[in-house]
Parts: sequence; C-alpha cells; structure tokens
Amino acid sequence: MAMKTSDFFVERLKTWGVTRIYGYPGDGINGVLGAIQRANKAGAGIEFIQVRHEEMAAFMAVGHAKFTGELGVCLSTGGPGATHLLTGLYDAKLDHAPVLAISGQAETTSRASNYQQELNLDRVFADVANFVQEAAAPAQVRHLVDRGVRIAKAQNGVAVLILPKDLQDEPWQAPPHLHGFTHSGPGYQRPKVVPYPEDLQRAAEVLNAGKKVAILIGSGARGAAVEVVQAANLLGAGVAKALLGKDVLPDDAPFVTGAIGLLGTKPSSEMMKHCDTLLMIGSGFPWTEFLPEEGQARAVQIDIDPAMLGLRYPCEVNLHGDAAETLRALLPLLKHKADRHWQEDIARQVQQWWQVMEERAMAPANPVNPQRVVWEMSPLLPENTIVTSDSGSCANWFARDYRVKQGQRATLSGGLACMGAAVPYAIAAKFAFPHQPVVALVGDGAMQMNNLAELITIQKYWQGWSDGRLIVCVFNNQDLNQVTWEQRVMEGNPRFAASQDIPNVHYAAFAEMLGLKGIYVDDPEKLSAAWQEALNSDRPVVLEVKTDPEVAPLPPHITFKQAKAFMASMIKGDRGAAQVIGDTASQLLNEVLPGKKK
Repeated sequence: MAMKTSDFFVERLKTWGVTRIYGYPGDGINGVLGAIQRANKAGAGIEFIQVRHEEMAAFMAVGHAKFTGELGVCLSTGGPGATHLLTGLYDAKLDHAPVLAISGQAETTSRASNYQQELNLDRVFADVANFVQEAAAPAQVRHLVDRGVRIAKAQNGVAVLILPKDLQDEPWQAPPHLHGFTHSGPGYQRPKVVPYPEDLQRAAEVLNAGKKVAILIGSGARGAAVEVVQAANLLGAGVAKALLGKDVLPDDAPFVTGAIGLLGTKPSSEMMKHCDTLLMIGSGFPWTEFLPEEGQARAVQIDIDPAMLGLRYPCEVNLHGDAAETLRALLPLLKHKADRHWQEDIARQVQQWWQVMEERAMAPANPVNPQRVVWEMSPLLPENTIVTSDSGSCANWFARDYRVKQGQRATLSGGLACMGAAVPYAIAAKFAFPHQPVVALVGDGAMQMNNLAELITIQKYWQGWSDGRLIVCVFNNQDLNQVTWEQRVMEGNPRFAASQDIPNVHYAAFAEMLGLKGIYVDDPEKLSAAWQEALNSDRPVVLEVKTDPEVAPLPPHITFKQAKAFMASMIKGDRGAAQVIGDTASQLLNEVLPGKKK
C-alpha cells in the first residue's frame, strides 16, 4: 500500500524529534490522526493528547516549550478548531516559545467556494506566525515541515502548517530532481552568538564605572544563572527579575530583589529608582515606569533577539548575543568593586521586605488572606516542583509570596497575560516531567472561563503519570479581582458588580465527582495542613480556598494620583469600602498620603 501524504508528514515530524502533540479531532484533520494511529501501531508513533478545547492545546504546546526548551506542537481541524488555537499561539509569540501548529482545511477542490468551515487560514495566522503556509501538493509537504520547524526553533516563534483534507489522503510523492521542485532536509543546531570583543570592552567600561549597579533578568537569562551570579558578585549589584525570569535565580540569594513592576517588590522598585547603572539580560519587561528615569543610569543590554535591544531603556551598549555566552566573554573584563555598601543595603531591604510580606500574609482577612495561601505553600514545595500561575490577582501572590528554590521551575502567561493558561501549562509540565510534582495557582474567574474543563483532561490521563501529584489551587473569591482593583485604583471607579460578580462554584466537589481529590479550606489556620495533605496525595488535587476579595493586589509603590483615585472609588459607594480601608490597602496608602509615616 502506497504511503499517504499524512503518513510522510507524521514520519517527518518524528524525524524532527516531535514526541507529543496536543490537540482535538475533527474531519478536517482526520487524515493526520489516522497517520498518527498507524505509526503508533508500528511502534514509531507520536503520543497524541486529547484536550477539551483547541485553545488549551495551544497553551499546552507553549507550556511544553517553556519547560523543556523543545518544540511544542498542537493540532486542530480547520475552521473553528483552527481559530480556537489563536490565543495560545499569541501566548507563544509574545513569550518567545517555539511552537508548531498543525491545522486542517477544506478540500483543495472546494477552496474559494465559500465551503463549510473554509477560512483563509494563512491570512488568519499571518500576524501570529513567523512562518505559515497552506500545502497545495504532496511534494511540497517535505520542505514545509522542514522550514516551518526550523524557523520555529531558530526564531523562538510560531509556525503554522495548514493541510487540506483531501491532500492528507493523497499518495505521498517525493519531489523529483526537476526544475520547480526543492529538496530540503531536517536538523537545526542553535549557534553560538557572541558580540565583538570591542563591544564587550565598551560594555565593561560602562559597568565598571558604575557605583550602584542594578541587573534585570528575564527568561532569556535562564541558561545563564551561574554567570548572572558571578556578574552580580563582581559588580556589587542587586538582581531584579521580570516575571518570566522568576525561576532563573532562587529567592534565597541575598542580592535578589524579586519581581519588578506592578506585581513586583519594593526592593526592586527602590533599586531601580536609585541605581546609576543598569544591566538588562534577556528581558523585554514592558513597564518602563519601573525602570530608572531616562538619563539617570548608563545602561547595557544583552539579548539574543536584536529587535528587543534598546526597546525599553536607551542603552549605551547593546549586545546581540546569547546570555550565557556573552556573559562568559564579558566577565573577565569586569572589575571587582571593593565598595559593597550598595549591595549590602539591597540585601537589608530584601530581608526587611520578606518580613513585611510575612506580616501582610498573616494579617487577618475574611475568611482567608489570599497572600497567605501562597506564603504557606512556598516552604512546603519539594525542590523539583513546577509551579504555574494564571493571570489575575493570584499572579500578584505568585510574584511576591512564592519564594523560588534552586531547582524549581515556574512560569505564567507573560507578554499576553492571558487568563486560562495555568492549568494547561501544568498539564504539559506533568506530561513532560511525570515524576515531578506540579502546582497551578488559579483564580476562580480563569477556572470558570476554561480551566475547569481541563480537570477532565487530568482525570483522563493522570494514572499514566509516575507521580500523581498535580495540585490545582483555586482562589475562590467570587470576584474578577484584578480588574476590580484596576477599576478602583486606575480608573477611580467603584467596583462594578454587574461585570465583577461571578458564581460560587464548588471546585473541590467537582474534583471529587471526577475521581480526583478535593480539599476545601475557609479557615486560614488549616492552610498549612491542607497543602501538606495535597502534597502527600496519590492523585491530582483541587485545593479550593475561600479567599477575601478585599485584600489589595496593589503595586509596590502607589503614586499619589493612584491613591486619590482609589479613595474616590471608595467615596463613590464601593461595597467593600469600610473593610478595604481598614485592611491591607490602608497600610499601603500610608506610604503616599501626606503626613503619614510608618
């Protein structure tokens, strides 16, 4: 029997090292699914993971790429299945994760006829993809796979391959040695990218001249943790972390100031406010108001993507290169700073900050302080735990209260800041590392939006994992909490119940109904025991905590303008005004209101 084009397609993906595809079936992609089935029977297949929704398949591909450094792959039928992929693919694009999306399409014979589920998918995916192409002939498929995968891996971006339904079942035809055909091959090795010596020397001169050096790292510094520490020690610097770089360095290093930005820490904010030199490594951190004022600091930036150089802060020296390789070449040129007052002061601020965070986490709330959920979790996690966070107010507690240990991995949707990524990220992490515990921190809004359904995916597959521990921690406050606080602080409006109230769902009970373990907590004194019970479970757990929506996820520094807007929202009749003013928010407002002191 002649090999079908879909069989060659699957074989070529296998040649490129693809071992797992996340997706959902449909008639537009059934040819490829049949090829996967045939390959599996022959013992040379690719694992197919059936999700509940194509958007979740794309998020899982992103999670796979982030946690393994390999290509993540997702699959859908054409039409609505393909458009469902888009949000997850934009997550890959903005967080620079290599992902391949495979989409079905209407038959080639029906194209341009306004056929059912016929969309011009190459146009649909044009903005999100580094490479997108619809196949028109079997002999074209070979170079489409080779080029698409190579571009996704080399550019840390998205490739989309669109396969019409009838083409998938056509006999495979190798491209002949004739004019009009091309012959491609698989394989890609990332090169060593290092700036010229004279540029490294210029960078060293800037950094050596600084007396108060601040370092900002992002996910691009992940393979350079040792070199970052060496640079910080030589320069007497503090190190702040963009959220995507949270797990690059552990939080027990005394000069690590933690997260930066709206979800960041006061030591990070203070360091940027007073530094005279800035070294940015592998970060596209967006909020420039949390960086030094323009002209305040001399700056050097290192990034593998030249498009990101000089984009957030005007840098004196822009170094296009891999973070680890560039730092290794730069380190011998850096001089050890004898004066350690700057770094020692940063270490004192960091120590004080953790004390403040503990006080805030342990402050009484109604019924449970959401900060305490993560604060109690943090010391209990094994050193090989993988943690994911959703967007929303839980991301604040992930950013500030979770103290990353050496060996732990953690991430969230960074550039897109999309709700709904935590559980599919966690599922992908569990498939990639089935022997490691995984924790997803999720707001009730994201659970109701799409994460609740993926508990069914967990139920379907968990018994195949060597370690059954996947904990989904749900912050149940019946409020779209992050947006509520944005309405109050940024807009000066009271909470808008029509847009913010969400139903009270019994998440732990739903888990029990599926055959998973459910734990419900509404007493802060039982949090630690609940986490220990979840971490000792033999199966996935939904840990539902009834948290207080009136604990404010405010920035490390609120401006007087923001404080005025917040007070205005309270005066306008916000339902939680009395509790909010008397609780966490009042502590923060004391920092900006005239005449108030600690």
